[in-house]
Amino acid sequence: MKENVKDFMVSKVNELVDAGSCCGELKALGKAFLEAVGTEKEEEALKALLAEIEEDIMPIEGLISFANSEAGAQVFGGADKAKEVAAHGEAVKAAGGKYCDCPACAACEAILERKSELI
Repeated sequence: MKENVKDFMVSKVNELVDAGSCCGELKALGKAFLEAVGTEKEEEALKALLAEIEEDIMPIEGLISFANSEAGAQVFGGADKAKEVAAHGEAVKAAGGKYCDCPACAACEAILERKSELI
């Protein structure tokens, strides 16, 4: 991977692992990638991380549906907050967004946009 792309990737993975909205498994793979940068394990760690990113990034429709569910109300701290999240998701969708825009998903989307440069 070119040095400027590697710098970008390290920056975005740091954002990802620091995001409160990042799940534990993705956070662990992000940390493993950061530890592997510059070693013979870098490519393997990158592939594992990219696979998990593709699995975990939340499509905006999924966010809206989840926020409108009972489980969403529990996760987001009540029905009113869940409705706010759903409305925000609708606004993101109306603006052309394809994914949730939380810090973790935003970092994932930025990484996926440059996937062809990474592998």
